[in-house]
Amino acid sequence: MSGPKLFQPLTLGDVALANRIVIAPMCQYSAVDGCMTDWHTIHLGHLALSGAALLTIEATAVEPAGRISYADVGLWDDATEAAMARVLESVRRHSDMPIAIQLAHAGRKASTDLPWKGERQLPVDDARGWETLAPSAIPYDPKERAPRALDEAGMARIRDRFADAARRAARLGIDAVQIHAAHGYLLHEFLSPLSNTRDDDYGGSLENRMRFPLEVFDAVRAAFPAERPVTVRVSGSDWVDGGWDAEQTVAFARALEARGCAAIHVSSGGLDPKQQIPVGPSYQVPLARVVKQAVSMPVVAVGLITEYEQAEAIVATGDADMIALARTILYDPRWPWHAAAALGARVKAPDQYLRSQPRQHRHLFDVDGAATD
Repeated sequence: MSGPKLFQPLTLGDVALANRIVIAPMCQYSAVDGCMTDWHTIHLGHLALSGAALLTIEATAVEPAGRISYADVGLWDDATEAAMARVLESVRRHSDMPIAIQLAHAGRKASTDLPWKGERQLPVDDARGWETLAPSAIPYDPKERAPRALDEAGMARIRDRFADAARRAARLGIDAVQIHAAHGYLLHEFLSPLSNTRDDDYGGSLENRMRFPLEVFDAVRAAFPAERPVTVRVSGSDWVDGGWDAEQTVAFARALEARGCAAIHVSSGGLDPKQQIPVGPSYQVPLARVVKQAVSMPVVAVGLITEYEQAEAIVATGDADMIALARTILYDPRWPWHAAAALGARVKAPDQYLRSQPRQHRHLFDVDGAATD
């Protein structure tokens, strides 16, 4: 197939993706009691007109204690499901872009204030705070209170909450589920030996540390329609000596693929404040490349991907199958349009915007006979 690889189609399960550009989940801290608001209609609505292939709803807590902050989105009861349904109805009225949802539990990094208010962890006796949960009673930061270590009954409850949220997502017609096992949240906490010091079947060896995240994957996969993809987001490294690393990520990716995982999204960090991250353009792509070389399922790369040629090189060289944009597409919500123009590809745009097509890119929009004056 000719043309830039970034704009070649891809299929995940029964979900057809028009190109290789994914909108990553981005927390908005704008929900009320877990319920989406008008802000989410605006935020998701304009991203759904961007020309990307897939829109991912932000980290969505499977229970109230799984929220990062008191203003996080949830999908744990009829009220949160109804609020999300209202937002999705508005977005879908004007866009047919496939929509995924990231299901999450924040673990020991829960119960925080909003980022623009300092993001400090709120005490249990604060009306907006609650007790946090983790595989072991080890706080994220030594200055914070220790979380409560989960017993097996608590783990079973959370696993079932993930499955219940997946069933709600299916009722909402959501096209794909991404399980959040990255950035220092609960499932990542089970994976990393820095945060998991359990001495039962869920701690110690790599096999044991992977056990609960794999049980959650199995539960979600069983609860979500078989033809719709379930994917996982991982941190490829803790960036701390003795922590989770690329080799362990490969083992986890292979175990997920054997269970029917449709794709893996490779990010990094977030587990330990001592992390030393070599931040720079494409800094996480080498982690995606290592995973890509070890599995057959599609791999998504993310992290300071801002330039069109940079994104094209990542997929054209086979470092990853897709690229994900977060801050880049917040800053430039028409980034896929501009990438298509720069690379000589075509992109879908709403009828109301067709006349914006620049004369020097008269074949940019994927329509026939569109007026451009």
